[in-house]
Amino acid sequence: MNSKDLARYLEATNGISKPWLLVQMRLQKLQERKEHLSTEEYVQELADIHKDLINLGEWWKGIESEVF
Repeated sequence: MNSKDLARYLEATNGISKPWLLVQMRLQKLQERKEHLSTEEYVQELADIHKDLINLGEWWKGIESEVF
C-alpha cells in the first residue's frame, strides 16, 4: 500500500484519530522518500518517528474496544 492508498484508508475509517496509524503513514512516506535522503537524514527521521511511537505509551489501556 502506498501513502496515497493509506491516506484514503485513514480518511475512510476515521484513522486520523488513531495515532498509531499516523505513525504508519509517516513510516510509509519516509520509505517512499528513502532514495532521495542521505543515510543520516533517513536514520534521523526514522529515530524521530520511533521516538513519537514510544511516546504514545499505553494510551489505549482501558479503551481497547473503542480504538481497536
